[in-house]
Amino acid sequence: MINKNVFLVSLIFFAILSRFLPHPPNFTPIAAIALLSSKGFTNRWVVFLIPIVSLFISDLFIGLHATIPFVYISFILIALLGMYVKKINIISVLLSSTIFFLVSNFGVWLLYYPISTEGLVQCYTLALPFFLNTVLGDLVYGALLIYPFYALQRRNKFAV
Repeated sequence: MINKNVFLVSLIFFAILSRFLPHPPNFTPIAAIALLSSKGFTNRWVVFLIPIVSLFISDLFIGLHATIPFVYISFILIALLGMYVKKINIISVLLSSTIFFLVSNFGVWLLYYPISTEGLVQCYTLALPFFLNTVLGDLVYGALLIYPFYALQRRNKFAV
């Protein structure tokens, strides 16, 4: 038997460390962490704190930036998504990518572009290559983090 909390914290620790490896922009594990937390922990405060603390710890080393409130809000929304879907699947992972894209780039638009329709369109258009990285990262890390959790859960391998 495996202690579920130790397993989850180990996966999250691995994911945090992976942010320090060379990777394409936005190819990160944080959305998968938010989704996994929503299914793995029963304490709702922990569900929201895990992705935010994971992000904050790595941001302290990687660098802080002006759009952090929007980025953090997007991961809170992703954790909420995870709480309300029955099971994490490809659709919910793609929805989490979309939430991150829309919310974080809204912040980029507000802070760095003209507040106009043209500025909004330009901001989201220029962000499209990053969206591809977000989707790919969310799918890869979703598979690496969430699939083992569900596989062990199905086999009743978690100690209560």
